[in-house]
Amino acid sequence: MTGTIVDVPGITVGHAEDAAGRTGCTVILCGPQGAVAGVDVRGSAPGTRETDALDPVNLVDRAHAIVLAGGSAFGLDAATGVMTWLHEQKIGIEAAGFIVPIVPAAVLFDLPFSGGRHPDRALGYAAARSASASRVPEGNVGAGSGATVGKVRGMEFAMKSGLGSASFHGGGGLIVGAIVAVNALGSVVDPHDGRVLAGVRDDCGVPQNAAAYLIEHGFEEGRFVTNTTIGVLATNAKLTKAQAKKLASWSHDAYARTIAPVHTMLDGDTIFALGTGTVDASENLVGTIAVEVMSQAVLRAATQAYGAGGLPAHRDL
Repeated sequence: MTGTIVDVPGITVGHAEDAAGRTGCTVILCGPQGAVAGVDVRGSAPGTRETDALDPVNLVDRAHAIVLAGGSAFGLDAATGVMTWLHEQKIGIEAAGFIVPIVPAAVLFDLPFSGGRHPDRALGYAAARSASASRVPEGNVGAGSGATVGKVRGMEFAMKSGLGSASFHGGGGLIVGAIVAVNALGSVVDPHDGRVLAGVRDDCGVPQNAAAYLIEHGFEEGRFVTNTTIGVLATNAKLTKAQAKKLASWSHDAYARTIAPVHTMLDGDTIFALGTGTVDASENLVGTIAVEVMSQAVLRAATQAYGAGGLPAHRDL
């Protein structure tokens, strides 16, 4: 799983950053025809846009882009810039003679790390304009610019995380890819051997499992609001809108495998799923692969980041 989400035909990715503010956004474009889309929100503090449109009972059955951004709710403005760019390209659904791009979005809370700066429509426009099918840059880029993990002792004991991506090529031409910005309250844990790759640090600076720390020391309310892991799963398998939603739901197993704790009251964990619709594949197969690919993307978000803002990253330790 050494590729990135752009291995899925029709998917391109662009990043844009506010370097001074250590925040940014990532845009996943779905091609002129869009992609069948679904979403599953598991965290209890989400910041999202257009997720209701992706409910299988509602009219619109596809998205033209997905935006992942920092900046908390302010960062949702980046989606307006993406809509503007798509409209200029005449990409969207036709409604009463108008073209309306469908651009769902999710944000993570990085305001303390960014000094209050946040992505805006200009940054979203720049990310959409820069999108390409080249291998996705990872680490401190796009929505991962302000991402941190392991904040159960406060920011001073946290670590820098970022954005990661991975892909899998299966039989029959099936491709599944994932991209994720990991800004979790919890720690990133390698499910294969239990190693903590990035998370809350002890007094000697060694990363620890945040779930174990909470169980031992309890939870201090009011300190840990800078969280949320947001990602996109894409495949060239043929999906209905209901299957896309199920795939997004299934992919949250990857968060549960690699982030401890996850889906807390202070995380807005969200996954979008996209189907570009060219390959026949078992839903069970696609879902099983999706969990593995998203797990790898989460691990890469931790291992590809570098230290910033006074916080070390995995590679620094």
